[in-house]
Formats: sequence, C-alpha cells, structure tokens
Amino acid sequence: MSIRIGLTGGIAAGKSTVAARMRELGALVIDYDGLAHEIVAPGGVALPRIAAVFGPDALLADGSLNRAWLAERVFGRDAAPGARERLDDIEHPLIYAEAARLERRNPGAKVIVHDVPLLTEVIRSIPFQFDHIVTVEAPEQMRIRRMVATRGMTERQAADRIRSQSSTAERRELADIVIDSTRPIPDMLAQVDGLYRRWELTESFAREKV
Repeated sequence: MSIRIGLTGGIAAGKSTVAARMRELGALVIDYDGLAHEIVAPGGVALPRIAAVFGPDALLADGSLNRAWLAERVFGRDAAPGARERLDDIEHPLIYAEAARLERRNPGAKVIVHDVPLLTEVIRSIPFQFDHIVTVEAPEQMRIRRMVATRGMTERQAADRIRSQSSTAERRELADIVIDSTRPIPDMLAQVDGLYRRWELTESFAREKV
C-alpha cells in the first residue's frame, strides 16, 4: 500500500519548492507539468491533435508547438469560449495515462505525490483518489512579481495566467493541508518534513495491518 498525495497551488506560489523537498525525502513525485511538456515536445503524441483542433498555426515551421501563439488563444483575454476546455480534452487523458504508468513502474513507493497545478479544476475527472490534498499558497501580487522576475512575463500576462486558474479560496476548500509559502523557507520546509514523516508512519501502520 502507498499513501497518495495530491499537491497543488497557485502559479508561482512555491509548489515546485515543496515538490522538490518531497522528492528529496523519498517520495515518488509525478510532475503533471512535466508530463504535459512531454506530450507536446517535438514528436509528442498531442501535437497532431492540437493542430487538428486549433489549426496549423498552433505549430511552428519545424513542427514543434507554437507555445506563445497557443497560450494567447487559450489563456489570453481574447481567448475564444471553450478554448481551454478543448485543449484540456486533448491533453488530460494522455497525462493521466502516463501518471498511471509511472505508478505501476514504482510499486514499492511509500508516498506517491501527484503534483497537479490545476487539481481543483480536474478533481472530478482525474482517475485517482487522494489520501490528502496539499495546496501551497501566496498572495496574488507576490506571485505576479515572481512571474515577472523569473518567467519573463509582463504583469498583464501574469495576471491573465492567475485569472485562468482556480481561486485561492477554491484551492483551500479542496485541500485538507495548506502550506503558506510567504514564511521563511526553512520554516516552510520544516512543515513539509513533518507532513512526510506522518505519511510514512501512516503507510507503515497500514502495511502492518495488512
């Protein structure tokens, strides 16, 4: 038996730092952003499907994904109604299938963390049940400053990306554990360490009962 954790959080809230710590502690971390990049990498299985739905301009001349073009039409303020849903309908089943395959390849994992940025949006369709859901949160203006400084976004682009996601209140309502990433990093990581020790003990106790 394993403990399965759903990890989410607003964009640029510090979720990647928390996921990295869980990986260091021994968790199998399934990175949904990473899986999403894999399926749209050159030769990726999602590319022809995206081009068929959004048109040939979704791909560059070399056949790779035109990320800026697609992002503007899916997340931008002038995005067509339903554009986000059409992209999700292409990508999500492919991502879920790969996540399931990774779980099967690691049967000895004690703690499995599904790092899902948009968990609130997909919680009703994702084919996994979670023992705990953790969200990592920070104020919106702090997240905008981080995206401008580290991701090359304009303030408008950063605000648009935040607007395209679930709200802080929705993520907090879904989660049973909240990590405040405005605290000093050592304090935040100490909370992660404590959670992980608790999960390992719970998993060990469950094995003993079986």
